[in-house]
Amino acid sequence: MRRILNTFRAWGWLRVLLFLLLMLILAGSLVIGGAAGLAWTSTEKFCISCHEMRENVYAEYKGTIHDVNRSGVRAICTDCHVPHEPVALIKRKFAATSELYHAMVGTIDTREKFEAHRYEMALRVWQRMKDTDSLECRNCHVRSSMSKELQTPRAQKRHAKADAEGLTCIDCHFAIAHNEPVGPLGPRDLPVRGRMPVATPEPAPKPAPKPAE
Repeated sequence: MRRILNTFRAWGWLRVLLFLLLMLILAGSLVIGGAAGLAWTSTEKFCISCHEMRENVYAEYKGTIHDVNRSGVRAICTDCHVPHEPVALIKRKFAATSELYHAMVGTIDTREKFEAHRYEMALRVWQRMKDTDSLECRNCHVRSSMSKELQTPRAQKRHAKADAEGLTCIDCHFAIAHNEPVGPLGPRDLPVRGRMPVATPEPAPKPAPKPAE
């Protein structure tokens, strides 16, 4: 500590204060710039700025219940595909930088290429939502606030069955904003990180009748 104080005295307190002020301004600029960057890259305009997204998944999303509905509340790309929590949000943004490589090499720059990779991309999204227990859905849809009386008997029965089997939202509610991909697996076939869906127990077989004596 004494060595640090001696260093400050050698610099002069005015220089030390100017240095600390400069560091404070620099840190503030990084925080504000980072927050602005995160906000800008989370807008719908940014998400559909490349033709791969604009002409494929965004075109499919237009007119769906998440785009147009009686309440006028829209769910844009980042509402479903980007976490809202700060740490998870930053991790997802860093992971998304790998997509820049595919944009540069043209992995899905045509409709044919996009369709060829659709199932592979859907599997990654489904698995991510299974890993988060469909947190992306539950950021807007609060299960405890749902009114059963306003649901159809069929929806009530299916929700009760999903609860009993340990299912998560994406197990049933997929392909509601984009076309369903063609492939052998669906969301229910993918594991849930930390837990597996609870299968409905099958009834025990009845014991065979004893032969008559």
